[in-house]
Amino acid sequence: MRIGAHVDQADPLAEAAGRAAEAVQFFLSDPQGWKAPKPREDAHRLRTAEVDLYVHAPYVINVATLNNRIRIPSRKLLLGHANAAAEIGAKGLIVHGGHVNAGDDLARGFDNWRKTFAYAADSGGFPVPVLIENTAGGENACARRLDALARLWDALGDHEVGFCLDTCHAHAGGEELLDLVDRVKAITGRIDLVHANNSKGGFNSGQDRHDNLDGGTIDPDLVVAVIRAAGAPVIVETPGGMSGQAADIAFLRERLGTGA
Repeated sequence: MRIGAHVDQADPLAEAAGRAAEAVQFFLSDPQGWKAPKPREDAHRLRTAEVDLYVHAPYVINVATLNNRIRIPSRKLLLGHANAAAEIGAKGLIVHGGHVNAGDDLARGFDNWRKTFAYAADSGGFPVPVLIENTAGGENACARRLDALARLWDALGDHEVGFCLDTCHAHAGGEELLDLVDRVKAITGRIDLVHANNSKGGFNSGQDRHDNLDGGTIDPDLVVAVIRAAGAPVIVETPGGMSGQAADIAFLRERLGTGA
């Protein structure tokens, strides 16, 4: 089980070393912007590193929406980030499940996800696994609650798609962590990555506010139990910079008995 953290994109390998991390996740461009990622001068060094790399797509991407001005550039940007992630040897591209606006038919959001994979297939497909992440808020979200997630997976059909389980998002989104892995796998058949985060917001609060593993409103034992059951690589997206995340990584290694 590889354990790491979300880090600054400038020098991910140095950030990994400072945290004693075996994996890192980072952005390839402004997470709040629409600019395509630029080629990285350190691509070869990243590709050949022993640290596992994951790329998080920008937050602005929403391929589910019925708004053409957001959906169409979202598809293009997602594929662009997948290609850039492949260039550095990333093991996956994480993207939020997205949502439709109030009053819109959520079924069309699921179908827009299907069309996103069809769009990518026209260019040869996504070159790295796309890992859809559950989200914390929104009543019109495609991946907040498991009933919606099941409809999303049905819509995607035979397309190859992975899943990233965020413990903070699940808790704040109204899903109990107890036996959550079994319930998710009954839908997706897989969990490719765990975002191990505690939550500042309460259960079903809809608040996407991460906390360190020994803080927040989630019993840390439940987070550890999710990780153990998932058996997937782990990324902490917790506050406190290098020291805070290093402490969370050490906490998980001690509780999971994995060592450094």
